[in-house]
Amino acid sequence: MHPGPRRLPPEPWPDPGDDPGDLPAAAAQALRAAGAAWDDEATAERHVRDALALAPGHLAVQIGAYKFFLYRHRLAEALPLAEACLAGALRRTNLPADWRDLRPDQAAFGSFEPAPRLVLFALFACGYLLARLDRQDESREVLMKVAELDPPDRMGARRLLAVLDRGGRDEDGRDEEA
Repeated sequence: MHPGPRRLPPEPWPDPGDDPGDLPAAAAQALRAAGAAWDDEATAERHVRDALALAPGHLAVQIGAYKFFLYRHRLAEALPLAEACLAGALRRTNLPADWRDLRPDQAAFGSFEPAPRLVLFALFACGYLLARLDRQDESREVLMKVAELDPPDRMGARRLLAVLDRGGRDEDGRDEEA
């Protein structure tokens, strides 16, 4: 699996749905500046790192930083941020700190409630990044948990597991652009 084309940041950046809550104004401004400086990777990264320094444990900052590194195809740097997002989402929902202990009956994972969906999104992000980083066994374990929590497969974990089963190839035998 290899990175696809470079993508532009979402507008606005970070998403309003990221629930910034009590995000310090300076950290919010740093994230906005990162989005505005998107074409200058070094400047945008400096703003992302400023936001992390200003509000290191804030979920909105972690999500924004994760998106920056993901969209820049800097996946090894995105993974610890996705893991931090998952840890924060689990704390917010009072779910077990270890995702392996999650059960479908512990939260409304299939609903549109933001907190349980954030857990699923963050868990899927971890599984996706692990797959792209060629950590297949770890990816499979995470994605199997997502599939367990998301029986209708809205997240697409079963599709990604099938890609892993085919060695990174789509149904026609071409390299998958996951």
